[in-house]
Amino acid sequence: MSLPRRVALLSLLLVVPLLPAAPASAAPRIQQRSLTPTSALPDTPVAATLSVGSLSTCITVDELGVGVRDANQQNLDFPGSAGRTRICPGGYTLTTATRSFPAGTYSEFGFYRIGSTYYNLPSQTLTVAAPTVRQLALVPTKAVADTQVTGTLAVNSTACLDVDEVGIGVRDADQQVLDFPGTAANVRICPQGYVLTTAPRSFPEGTYTEFGWYRIGSEYHNLPSKTLTVSKSVTPPEPPIPAGNLVFDENFSNPPLLGTTWEDDRTSAYKYGNHNPDDDKLDWLQPSALSTANGANTFTATPGANRLENGKQSWDTGLLTTEYTQQGFQVRPGDYAEVRLQLPSGNGAWPALWTWKDGGNEIDSFEYHPDNPNLLELSNRINSAGTYYTDADEIYPGAWVSIGVHYGAYNNDWYINHKLVFSDHTGTGPNWSAYLILNLSICAGYWHPSPSDDNAITAAADYLRVWRPQV
Repeated sequence: MSLPRRVALLSLLLVVPLLPAAPASAAPRIQQRSLTPTSALPDTPVAATLSVGSLSTCITVDELGVGVRDANQQNLDFPGSAGRTRICPGGYTLTTATRSFPAGTYSEFGFYRIGSTYYNLPSQTLTVAAPTVRQLALVPTKAVADTQVTGTLAVNSTACLDVDEVGIGVRDADQQVLDFPGTAANVRICPQGYVLTTAPRSFPEGTYTEFGWYRIGSEYHNLPSKTLTVSKSVTPPEPPIPAGNLVFDENFSNPPLLGTTWEDDRTSAYKYGNHNPDDDKLDWLQPSALSTANGANTFTATPGANRLENGKQSWDTGLLTTEYTQQGFQVRPGDYAEVRLQLPSGNGAWPALWTWKDGGNEIDSFEYHPDNPNLLELSNRINSAGTYYTDADEIYPGAWVSIGVHYGAYNNDWYINHKLVFSDHTGTGPNWSAYLILNLSICAGYWHPSPSDDNAITAAADYLRVWRPQV
């Protein structure tokens, strides 16, 4: 029996599939690539920069800006949003107008608007606070009674900060002021750091409190203190291994003996004798770049008057080598050579102790570049071995560091502050010998940055010694 027509039509309608509802319009695919700043100084105008790009096709928005909210969700947006803007995969960058904020922590985000709909991009924290000055290093911690010594303070700041004075304070047990002379005035301390080296002074035997400080207006800010121990005498350091007889002893208590022990104006390691632009060096050797005082030899590099073969301006700087001398001293397998020196600061500085003879025979006790402030390069250039040694507590601009190498026919050992840090297991070969070179080079900018200004660059050494096994 057939169903009634109305029932049949209803049954037919029930089996017809339902169409899916139309999707709500999705947010256009725009990606935030960067947003700055993440920090600012209180009550100091700052602009924001927002970089965005679309993920596929170009998209036109009616407004693009940077929003800011405080802890109470109060609107503190950066002024100067962009009007109708086309954002493509290649990207678009907006720099707002400036505004200032009170000290505090804020939520910061990019946004765009299409019609009346706003789309927020990922948020981040904007911290508004006064810069924090951090002490990176303070030396010396040891000195000899009644012997002049300089102080070195290395600092940086979370943001650039102008201070009126920087110095190093010293107090005895009775809190008597015995500060290092030679403070620095009108100093800008930035995240990349600042190094102060004071004028020298001496102290009686005893124990002192030593600290860095800076002054803004009439307000002094003391940095963390250290103990400065001043003893009657210092026993010359012994090598960290049984090393035999001391066969080369330069303590720089007097100017180097030129012609007898040292040569200071040429080396066969330099293509033109006194300069070598082919090795990324701006060096032009000048005896006047060397000076001896207070038991140390200082290498001082300054912009020079000569033009190098590649057209770059030279820098006058210093080098000492045992090559071309009456003594003609050379190191050989079994020797232990150690230098103690103060690492320099400033882009372009490139101090090193190395060996050279017959166009090679090079072992680098160390190379140092302040753009890698906590790293020493230790290299065997004869048999292609080496390492990058890093120690933020002992290696930094202004630090005094002892660096030694025990040369061996089949293995070289490197020691930093008398601690074994690297063995190359390749050595020099049994018939190796070479002259010593101690110098301050200046980088030309290919491998490491060249000097960023014309300020003098200095490095200092207070001894270079070689021990040799008894035969």
